[in-house]
Amino acid sequence: MTGADRFLDIERDSWEPVHLDPPAPETGMWAELTDDQNELRRRARDVAVQELRPWAAHWDETEEFPRRSLEAVRDAGLLDLCIPEEYGGQGKSLLEGCIVVEELARVCLSSAMAVQPYLNGPWRAIHELGTDELSHRLLPGVADGSRHFAIGMSEPGAGSAGTDLRTEIRPDGDGFRLTGFKAWMTGGSVADTMIVFGRHPDSEGPYGIGAVVINGRPEGMREPETDSKMGIRGVPEAAIRFDDVWIPREDVLIDPVADSKNGARILVQQFNPERCGNAAMCIGLAQGALDASTGYLRTRQQFGRRLSEFQGLQWKVADMALDIEMARMLMWRAARSGVDGFPDQWSTITAKLHSSEMVQRVTNNAIQMLGARGYSRRWPVERMFRDGRGLAIGGGTAEVMRNMIAGTVLGTRTSQRRG
Repeated sequence: MTGADRFLDIERDSWEPVHLDPPAPETGMWAELTDDQNELRRRARDVAVQELRPWAAHWDETEEFPRRSLEAVRDAGLLDLCIPEEYGGQGKSLLEGCIVVEELARVCLSSAMAVQPYLNGPWRAIHELGTDELSHRLLPGVADGSRHFAIGMSEPGAGSAGTDLRTEIRPDGDGFRLTGFKAWMTGGSVADTMIVFGRHPDSEGPYGIGAVVINGRPEGMREPETDSKMGIRGVPEAAIRFDDVWIPREDVLIDPVADSKNGARILVQQFNPERCGNAAMCIGLAQGALDASTGYLRTRQQFGRRLSEFQGLQWKVADMALDIEMARMLMWRAARSGVDGFPDQWSTITAKLHSSEMVQRVTNNAIQMLGARGYSRRWPVERMFRDGRGLAIGGGTAEVMRNMIAGTVLGTRTSQRRG
């Protein structure tokens, strides 16, 4: 190690927080949590600091899927946290899943994104919408970490316009045939189980939408293709083509009925747990950026004073902390809401919208306060800024969330469709 390298290591360690101590459990929002929930936070924070953070830059640089992080979270007894007990899990709530994923995202968003499907992911749709046989067949593998889920909703021509999907689920004897192309499947290149949305061939718009479960790599399923992306580089987005893939009746999650809108309603609703997790990851990432900022301000000196003594920077810190606190309040409300396993729509979209824009403000401010160090790839804030940007797109864009909120407030649904 050169003298310059040693200096940089020492300087970095002097301001990057080591223990990530949270506010005392008896203060503020933390007073609302039970002792068990606060203990869960401590456990998640410990594995994040000890096991995830040393590898965070590696996953970003190499674009390698963070399997080591998954194993560490599993070994800490957190991967099966939310799976119902009858399938080998601990049966904890969505809120507790969000508490854990927030702590993981505080140090490494790629790792948190890899864990997210196990805590707040597609398995919830299997449990709530599928048959008992399907749940008993698939969920134990989620609980023990041997099964990795992904979801296929978006298509090249159906992003925000989710009901414009063209993938077909065509009846064929006692089963179906799946043909189409799915894009932006988070973790799709490593998943062995997928929920894929499509439509009855005699339907259009919100009618005839259904969903099927894909296990492994059946005949007719092409190999996933991935693109390099700006952030969350350890968990790739995949594009996959399906050519006449046979789907047995027992693997149909939502029956595609040509004249029914039920599938479209479920398509929107079943994603709400993941939107809560998205909000939690935004909050954790922003908290990590605030941790780095405050550590740096306490250490760095200019004009003979610590940066933490300058009022202009104090106000930035106050705004960042307030932004995070409001986002966490909205996320907790959403995670505690709803019935039948799915959070309330209003609570979820308000939490998702605010959090995904909040993380951009906070990480951008963190870069500004750290100056050249914030812009340098030697330190984590630059990565945090890149990682946070994608969270305002995935799971529903900010524009779509605003349309949904406005429609509720105005008591009307204004179509964005031409004509």
